[in-house]
Amino acid sequence: MSQPPPPLRVDDVTVRFAGLTALDSVGFTVTPGSVHALIGPNGAGKSTCFNVLSGLCRPANGRVLLGDRDLTRMPPHRIALLGVARTFQNIVTTAGTVGDNLMLGRHALSRAGYTATALRLPGAVREQRGHRARAREIAELTGLGALFDTPVALLSYGDRKRVELARALCLEPRVLLLDEPVAGMNSGERARTVEVVRTVREELGLSVVLVEHDMGLVMRLADEVTVLDFGRRIAAGTPDEVRRDPEVRRAYLGTPATSDTPSPAHQEHIA
Repeated sequence: MSQPPPPLRVDDVTVRFAGLTALDSVGFTVTPGSVHALIGPNGAGKSTCFNVLSGLCRPANGRVLLGDRDLTRMPPHRIALLGVARTFQNIVTTAGTVGDNLMLGRHALSRAGYTATALRLPGAVREQRGHRARAREIAELTGLGALFDTPVALLSYGDRKRVELARALCLEPRVLLLDEPVAGMNSGERARTVEVVRTVREELGLSVVLVEHDMGLVMRLADEVTVLDFGRRIAAGTPDEVRRDPEVRRAYLGTPATSDTPSPAHQEHIA
């Protein structure tokens, strides 16, 4: 990527559902090129925040800025075209090969019309070849190169999760939103996915926003962490700062915010 991504700023965002406040004046900034984790107990508002960032949910108050572009009222497809791509907790793949799935991520970047593509006019054919070559490059980058022509139905769970990640990268995002990317994986698959995230961040120069319950992964991978609890931001900082924060210990462990440092066994839950 020739230029670093712009900062992503969440500014005083509030979301309400039928009188329930899911996010309460939440704010944070994703530093360009960083891995920024959103963590918190179940029901903290993490998924709602992701839905706001990707345009699936509109806040009652506040705004989301990508550089100087206000994303707050944009539909999801316009946000995607500005460079924000997302994966989901549940795997969403289609029938066909790995390459077929990755090509879906290139669809929004296509310039040839439906008629030109259907008639296989020379310009459309050249464009499709270029998109497929780029999809293959991204497959190689994410460790899926050898599986490019393999039907997705034959892949392991961990590989199918990486297909979804690679498909999001095929949109050429500047900001990648990863919603629980290692959920349900075994230890080997988790380690492989961590390396993929590190690789794409370094090679493509993009920013990553991560929601994940595996706190060990978060503490190893993230540059910055924002902690939500009952829709409010209760802490923010580096992984080590957040791990030591008494409010975070209270939210995760039920210990009083004024208590002494928890035992090593308790610290494992947030380390």
